[in-house]
Amino acid sequence: MGYARLGYARQVATIFTKDLRAELRTKEAINASLSFALVMLLLFSFAFDPSEETTREISGGLLWIVFAFAGTLLLNRSFARELGNDCLDALIAAPIPGSALFLGKALANFVLVMAVELIALPLFGIFYNVKWTSQFPQLMMVIVLGTWAMTVTGTIFSALTVNIRLREVMLPILNFPILIPALLGAMQLTSSLVAGKPITADNDAWLKMLIGFDVMYTAVSLVLVETVLVG
Repeated sequence: MGYARLGYARQVATIFTKDLRAELRTKEAINASLSFALVMLLLFSFAFDPSEETTREISGGLLWIVFAFAGTLLLNRSFARELGNDCLDALIAAPIPGSALFLGKALANFVLVMAVELIALPLFGIFYNVKWTSQFPQLMMVIVLGTWAMTVTGTIFSALTVNIRLREVMLPILNFPILIPALLGAMQLTSSLVAGKPITADNDAWLKMLIGFDVMYTAVSLVLVETVLVG
């Protein structure tokens, strides 16, 4: 049993490393995602006056809208980059479980999306005049949970739409409705945290919902990934 678990972890790590190296070699998706995030933050800062109290109240929502759209640019490339030279068929035919392939890709996507978000966060504080570091540990916990929610659903839908001609359009159409509970929780918690208010019994229901969303959709994705890939 121990050897089997070790072998499974190595398979996940191999896929994870491969995807990170492939993206960092070209930097196409991460550069596009980062540029999009920065432009969106800048445009929203022009549309909403940072000096107004209302803008600070909705700043958490604006931040997660930027994260969701910027993350989609990265997630869309997760399986699309394997189409060349029939690499996707080779991965499916390889002697590794589909769950290991999915986890490796999801973890690589998570790292890439988190990198974009961590670069965008300081600019968010400058553009919207918010002290986002006042509740930094709890804010990072919410960002990690929300980013994993986006990543796990985005990765499974990336596999589902990889052979569709309009996959760039279909991925957000399929993914965003599923993400609504997670995004609502992340937005509510982030708005409170950037305002300097910690997570308390009054709003910890959002945190519980976010954790439950991550657990449920991770389990569902691991179960269904073989069906999605093989059909």
